[in-house]
Amino acid sequence: MDVTLRQLRAFAALARTGSFTRAAETLHITQSALSGLIKELETQLGVRLVDRSTRRMRLSDIGREFHAVTTQVLRDLDNAVDNINNLKRLRRGVVRIAAPQLMSSTLIPEVIAGFHASHPDIDIRLLDCAVENAISQVLRGEVDIGIGPQREGLTELAADPLFDLPFMAVFPATHPLADKKRIRWADLMQYPLIALQGQFTERLALDLNNQASVHGLHPTHEVAFMSTALSMASAGLGITACLPYALSLVKLYGLQARLIHTPEVRRKFFVYSRLHASLPPAAEAFVNYLHQHVRQTDWK
Repeated sequence: MDVTLRQLRAFAALARTGSFTRAAETLHITQSALSGLIKELETQLGVRLVDRSTRRMRLSDIGREFHAVTTQVLRDLDNAVDNINNLKRLRRGVVRIAAPQLMSSTLIPEVIAGFHASHPDIDIRLLDCAVENAISQVLRGEVDIGIGPQREGLTELAADPLFDLPFMAVFPATHPLADKKRIRWADLMQYPLIALQGQFTERLALDLNNQASVHGLHPTHEVAFMSTALSMASAGLGITACLPYALSLVKLYGLQARLIHTPEVRRKFFVYSRLHASLPPAAEAFVNYLHQHVRQTDWK
């Protein structure tokens, strides 16, 4: 049975207006075209839907029953199309993001606020977590996008480059490092160092060993979150290192940040999403806005 949408709309218009002439006018077709669509529909169904006479038109018993079903089908279809249009036009939608805790307390709120100003009907749901969890959340399908550093072996994810930034030394304004014109990694090793646990310190040690033959990175303190490291540095318990996107938080703790030379160790961050899976329109728009925001920052 090959019932078409045009046939259903023609029948619905006829039932609503009670007139072939008025139904044809509402659909902007000729009366003969409307009659043809009704006849085609009746032929497809094998029943008479409309009882015709020279003076009047009325629905048959089956026609009245079919009209109730047709009205619901068309209403559901129109609602579905309207819903898709609203998603495309960013009048509604949900964006689920996973980002490291440090980024979630610095860069991402700025981006969410700017995006929300242009798209107030989009619901942004941020999951702040450990760095590695931001990527695993995408793998599990619990978020649309995750923001995290470069990692190998992520064959199930698409990686969209976001930024490539150098490490900066972070210390109080009264610290001896503030008097140096150029700060080297070897300079940092002379003072108590506060670093992050896990891959942060492991990868940093490997980079320093490969690029500058700086052996044995031995932090005095290892903590889970950079906000803790900054707080400890502010209290005079040591110095730390972070990326420039966290400068707003560095300043909030009353600390200074300077680029570390010899070598310049950098970190690449990506926007991760599921490979071969299209992002919802709202998530795609958010990613585009995120890139635009990063391009306009003064720390990049």
